[in-house]
Amino acid sequence: MVKTFERLQELLNSHKSLEITLYIYIMYKLLFLLTLLSILTTPIIRTEDPIPLYKMGDNITWASKDYDDKDWSQTRGNTADKIFWSRTHFELRQVEEELKPLGVQIQSFGSFEVYWDGILIGRNGQLPQNGKPEIPGTESSYYRVPDQLTTPGFHTVALRTSQSFLPDIQRTIGFKMNSYTTLLTKPLVTMSYMNLMAGAFLIAAVYYFFLYLNSKRRQWDILIFASICFLFFALLIMEYLKFHVFIPYPDFYIRLEIIGWLTFANALLVPLYFIIQFNFKRGKWLMVLLVIALLSLYILNYKSYDLTARLYSLAMLIASFIVVFSGIIQKEKGGFIALSALIISALINKFVLYDYGLFISFTVIVLSMLYLHSIRASVIEVEHQNAVMLSSRLQLELLKKNIQPHFLRNTLTSMMDWVEESPKEGSRFIQALAKEFDIMNEISELAQIPITKELELCRQHISIMGFRKEINYQWEEIGIDEKQLIPPAIIHTLLENGITHSEPLPGNTVKFVLSYSLKEKTHQYTFETFAKNRKVLTSRSGGNGFKYIKARLTESYGHNWTFESAPVENGWISTIHILRP
Repeated sequence: MVKTFERLQELLNSHKSLEITLYIYIMYKLLFLLTLLSILTTPIIRTEDPIPLYKMGDNITWASKDYDDKDWSQTRGNTADKIFWSRTHFELRQVEEELKPLGVQIQSFGSFEVYWDGILIGRNGQLPQNGKPEIPGTESSYYRVPDQLTTPGFHTVALRTSQSFLPDIQRTIGFKMNSYTTLLTKPLVTMSYMNLMAGAFLIAAVYYFFLYLNSKRRQWDILIFASICFLFFALLIMEYLKFHVFIPYPDFYIRLEIIGWLTFANALLVPLYFIIQFNFKRGKWLMVLLVIALLSLYILNYKSYDLTARLYSLAMLIASFIVVFSGIIQKEKGGFIALSALIISALINKFVLYDYGLFISFTVIVLSMLYLHSIRASVIEVEHQNAVMLSSRLQLELLKKNIQPHFLRNTLTSMMDWVEESPKEGSRFIQALAKEFDIMNEISELAQIPITKELELCRQHISIMGFRKEINYQWEEIGIDEKQLIPPAIIHTLLENGITHSEPLPGNTVKFVLSYSLKEKTHQYTFETFAKNRKVLTSRSGGNGFKYIKARLTESYGHNWTFESAPVENGWISTIHILRP
């Protein structure tokens, strides 16, 4: 390598052309950088997977580098509350000065003292002594190795250990060497990025929880998305809790169990969110199968925490792919975005280290869900604007119903006649007309009104039309719940239709009956007209009155209603069903 550098330097000095000189200089620096990177990334421990050797008992001479341990065992066995030793041999390469001082990370259960070539370099927890019980250490600990002990060649790490709390757990001892500063700071750097990510998801969770709680139309997809963000926040916190809090090794699996159940919950909620977003028709069956699959994975791979979490993620991806493909076939908005996110997530899980890949892949999926939610929000905004326009049109329509020229002309003509013939009855006529106009003006800008106000409007209208047509109009109410709210003038519109399209029965009477009943799932209003039906040339189902009723019902209840109207032998019957919330 030195000869190569010298040769490049000679070429650099000999070339007179500026372009060639610059090119060689860049290549020189690039080669140097690549060489430096290759040195820095070369493992310090040359021995692959060092194998610890174990022996029961307690003898300080077992820490010595030169101690003969050929009769020691590669299996530890159940050590109960006794002290035991382990010795691990490995070879170090030549270490650059930039990496010193070196440190060693040891991953092991128990409380132990660490000896490097017979020299004590640290402790983890407290071994039992003088009748005092063991104070458990943590699963992963870091120790600085003195520079004079990190010479190239073979070295021995001996651990004087007790594992009183989980003596039946046979975990091997893991070693990792690097710059001591890097060993301490790398987890902190990783944790800082993960904390930023966790904070973003916590803010999103709180925002969407508040959005759900303060929304009049509480949408399940918002609640599910908020739950996913919060669970993902909790998952990040639990994964890196070991860098925040000292976790004794007896509690090591509690954190893994919590992480597993958080992953389990997310594996359920992510497909459920897609099911709602893409209107997947067989969502219930898919969720049942997914729950069965996840529970089976948990039972079959009990205590295989990393494997179980991977399989949870795989099950989640499969279920999500099924839903998203269905959404694409149905031409749902955002289908290809969701599909792209799932493919990227699958590739990340395949090629990226699991500890990082899990969170990166989840983040990609959550971002795609956020995009889908933005699409849904834009659709809701458009629907709201259309609803505002519809409401304005309905207000105008309601006012037009009582100020149409022919209605006013005929009413005023009848009023003149009544005033001339019977001033007292004419006065009642005028009062009824004024009262109807007052009610119309009062309710014209409201989306819903008390049923009592609607009934008062109908009575005033019957009184007016009785004066006008000189027909005995009768009004009856059955089972009315005065606490109910309904859209304005829908019963009034049915009454108008009954008056317009009916002829009186013998005795010059027309009877109207409004009945209300509360079913298991619906509020039912039935409006009956007892009269002779006039012959009409066109179907009444498409009349302006019915269009007004349907528009008002849609404005207030969305699609949670039905409206039926049809002739019967003695008149006409109309039924409105409003689904209970």
